[in-house]
Amino acid sequence: MAIQATYREIEQTLGLVPEWIRQMPEGGASGFWTVARDFWLAETKIPNKYKELIGLAVSGATRCKYCALFHTEAARLFGASDEEIAEASLMGALTMMGSTFINAQQIDYEKFRQETLDIVRYVKEHPQSKAA
Repeated sequence: MAIQATYREIEQTLGLVPEWIRQMPEGGASGFWTVARDFWLAETKIPNKYKELIGLAVSGATRCKYCALFHTEAARLFGASDEEIAEASLMGALTMMGSTFINAQQIDYEKFRQETLDIVRYVKEHPQSKAA
């Protein structure tokens, strides 16, 4: 019976209960909705537009056409421009490219960590650098 209350709340918020949520087992649907309501849709430290742009970048990396469509439209709903959507997509692609190469090459993590910290320190100490 609790699932009916969850469905009512989803419908009041979204206008309908998507079929993919209806197909989730009851505990999964209720748990998913709780996180969606209290984090994803709520006002948090990260503005909703940025959360959707992050979702879009992750969608590209995971190759999920459902998520890419959803997060693109949600980003637009929260005011993202086509240019911001393209940048988020490229950031996801760039991150995946670097990740794929670094992992395939089996780069030493501690060396990578130290180099990253050195780069951050350098950029902080040299604000005239292009990265800052």
